[in-house]
Amino acid sequence: MALGNGTVTIFVLQSFTQDPWIQATLFCLFFALFTVALAGNGLIIAAISCSPNLHTPMYFFLVNLAVLDMVCTSSILPKVLQSLVADSTISFGGCLSQMFFFTWSLSSELLLFTAMAYDRYLAICRPLHYGTLMSSRVCVALAAFVWFTGAFNASLLTGMILQLNFCGPNLIAHFFCEIPPVLLLSCSPTFLHDIMTITADMFLSGLNFLLTMVSYGCIIASILRIRSAEGKRRAFSTCSSHLIVVTLYYSTVLYTYIRPALGSAGLLDKAIGVVYTIVTPTLNPLIYTLRNKEFKAALKKLFPCSPT
Repeated sequence: MALGNGTVTIFVLQSFTQDPWIQATLFCLFFALFTVALAGNGLIIAAISCSPNLHTPMYFFLVNLAVLDMVCTSSILPKVLQSLVADSTISFGGCLSQMFFFTWSLSSELLLFTAMAYDRYLAICRPLHYGTLMSSRVCVALAAFVWFTGAFNASLLTGMILQLNFCGPNLIAHFFCEIPPVLLLSCSPTFLHDIMTITADMFLSGLNFLLTMVSYGCIIASILRIRSAEGKRRAFSTCSSHLIVVTLYYSTVLYTYIRPALGSAGLLDKAIGVVYTIVTPTLNPLIYTLRNKEFKAALKKLFPCSPT
C-alpha cells in the first residue's frame, strides 16, 4: 500500500506456505515455542533472583541472556503468529520497531556471549584472581556495555533506514523485518547502508566469535592440564552449556549475515532464521538448567511441590 506520493506505508511479510494445514501446524508449533521461551526464561530470572547462592557473575550474565531472549522472541513471534492465521502486513513504523528490538537483542546477545566466555576464562584459568577481576562492579559495567552497545548499533542501523525512500514493491522476502531484505526494497541508493550493515556484522559476529573462541581455547588448554578426571569434569561442566549455545547461535547467525546473497530468503534462509530467532531462545533455558544442580536446587526452593 502506498500514499499518493508513492511512499510505502505498509509492508507485506512473505509467508512460509500457502497451505492452510501447514500454516495451522506452524502456528501451533511457534505458539508452543513462544510459550516455552517466555516461561523458561522467566523461570530462570525468577529462580536466580530469589536464590542468594546464585548471585554470582555466571548467573548474573545468565539473567541478562534470558531477558535478551525474551526481547528477541517477543519482537518477532507475535507478528509471525498473526501472519499465519490472519493479516501478513506490517506498518512501516511497526517494521522499524521490530527491526530495532530484534537488532538490539541480537547485537547485545553476541556481545554477552563474549562477556560470558571471559567470565568462564577467569573462573577456570585464573581462579585465584577471579573475585577481584570479576567483581560486582565489573559485572555491572560489562552488562551496561553490552546493552548500550547493542542499543547504539540498533539505533544507528534503524535510523539509517529512515533516510531511505520506499516506492514499491512492498513485499519483504522474509517472515520478519530484518535489515538486509528491507534494504532490497528501497528505491534510494543503499551502498552506504550495505557497508554499514556488513561492517556492524563483521564487528559483532566476527570479532566476538573470535574472542569467544580464543577464550575457550585457553579454557580447554587449562582443563587438559588438570590431572584428576574429576577436576576436568567439573571444570568442563561449568562452560559446556555456554559452548553449546554459542556454537548453535553463531553457526546460524554467521550463515545469515556472511552469505554472498545478502537479503535473499529462500526456504533454507527462513529455516535458519527460525533457529536463531525462535528455537535458540527456547532451548537456552533447557541447555543451561538441565545439567545444573545449583539451579535445580534453587528451582525446588522456588516451587517446593515440584518434583524437580
